[in-house]
Amino acid sequence: MEVFSTDGANENKQKYERTCKLKAFDESKAGVKCLVDAGIAENLRSALASGDSHFRVPIIDLEDIAKDPSRRQEVVNEARSASKKWGFFQAVNHGIPTAVLEEMLDGVRRFHELDAGEKRRFYSRDFTRGVAYHSNFNLYRAEAANWRDTLFCIMAPNAPVAGELPAVCRDIMLEFSKQVMNLGITLFELLSEALGLKPNHLKDMDCAEGLVLLSQYYPKCPQPELTLGASKHADSDFFTVLLQDHVGGLQVLHQNQWIDVSPVPGALVVNIGDLLQLISNDIFKSAEHRVLANNVGPRVSVACFFYTAAPPSPRLYGPIKELISEGHPPEYRETTIMEYVSRYSARGDETSAPQMFKL
Repeated sequence: MEVFSTDGANENKQKYERTCKLKAFDESKAGVKCLVDAGIAENLRSALASGDSHFRVPIIDLEDIAKDPSRRQEVVNEARSASKKWGFFQAVNHGIPTAVLEEMLDGVRRFHELDAGEKRRFYSRDFTRGVAYHSNFNLYRAEAANWRDTLFCIMAPNAPVAGELPAVCRDIMLEFSKQVMNLGITLFELLSEALGLKPNHLKDMDCAEGLVLLSQYYPKCPQPELTLGASKHADSDFFTVLLQDHVGGLQVLHQNQWIDVSPVPGALVVNIGDLLQLISNDIFKSAEHRVLANNVGPRVSVACFFYTAAPPSPRLYGPIKELISEGHPPEYRETTIMEYVSRYSARGDETSAPQMFKL
């Protein structure tokens, strides 16, 4: 006699119903903001905790590093400490004018607050397109969807032609990307020196070749205790430069506690990515972080990912040979950026992506 499990049937039914809801949401091409505009308060889940106030994310002042060798060495030491202990720091006096930062945030707001029909022509889950608007890149794999819409743009090594970018933010995206690329080169030099290498070492490895902008919009959430703006994750790139507005919500996991990365006027957040942890042979730390949903939003941010998303590079990345010794053997096998990002994206749980490349 064959016995059927009622529990199993109910579980399959719930999975099917959830998939149908996700598919309907995705095919609407409207994003989370339109749920808020429509007055829909049903959320997509997670347990939250407030950030611990005992710790403070390091703040590093980049002023005068090109003119004062002793100050530069101080900054290199500060960057080394922050990258090893936190994987996070905030950079001030970084050289990008406040007017450019503010206009970039305004441009992101302008795009996301367009009518749904105007945004729909950019909607895609094909991230080889170069410019794609979407909600939740891992919508069908994650346990719960996040309260966030995203405009994804590959800005380097091959920038999109002007007509591919939304007109409401086109000019500022091009200007902001140019300035962030220059800052990125400076940061790669400082991090190279922090590893005991020559300033151009990471740049000569083509770490600074690629730039991807994720222009994020976190609408006001009617039930912020039930969901997240961005679930716990580490970034898959070499490092990320983040521009955030005044709303807050970003947290980094430090010593098993969630610590607020409180907005500092004019500052940019820098966090180490998985690929830099891999090539530094675990000297630098790729820290997990998340974004809380809020009921005072919208929150706007621009995450600038330094890695080559397209075209795919055949270059292999592994622990830098100068960082390997008898007492510190290689921790990881070599990989291409495409392989790393593909395996990172395909994870079905919170498994640390670098662990999949451990020797």
